[in-house]
Amino acid sequence: MAEALLKKVGGESFKAESAGLEPGKLNPMAIDAMKAIGIDISKNSTKRVFDIFKEGRIFNYVITVCDETSAERCPVFPGAAKRMHWSFEDPSSFQGTYEEKLTRTGEIRDQIEGKVIEFVQRIKAGTNEFLRPVKKGAER
Repeated sequence: MAEALLKKVGGESFKAESAGLEPGKLNPMAIDAMKAIGIDISKNSTKRVFDIFKEGRIFNYVITVCDETSAERCPVFPGAAKRMHWSFEDPSSFQGTYEEKLTRTGEIRDQIEGKVIEFVQRIKAGTNEFLRPVKKGAER
């Protein structure tokens, strides 16, 4: 969800990629929650952080979105990137009816979107005290 939201909010100014420790299936609740706001992630594939690292890709920022209870399984991406951690509940752990799980997943989506909007605004304004501004022309 964070990757798609950064692409939506940041537009052409940002390049976003999502990866985890091991590839798996996209959470159907995440797909449906994103579809509810007009973003289709159903065709997205899951990627492994290690595979991206082996390809030699370099990032200015790495943002992890694991919840605190899963922090030890949260991927670490080596390199000189500025790192941030945003803790959100994991929608795959939600219990209840489809509607209840979808509602909670939508709440997480909205929380992620709020953090993404704040991140993009701070980077574009050069006022993010946690991150150094990227040099003009550099890939973000």
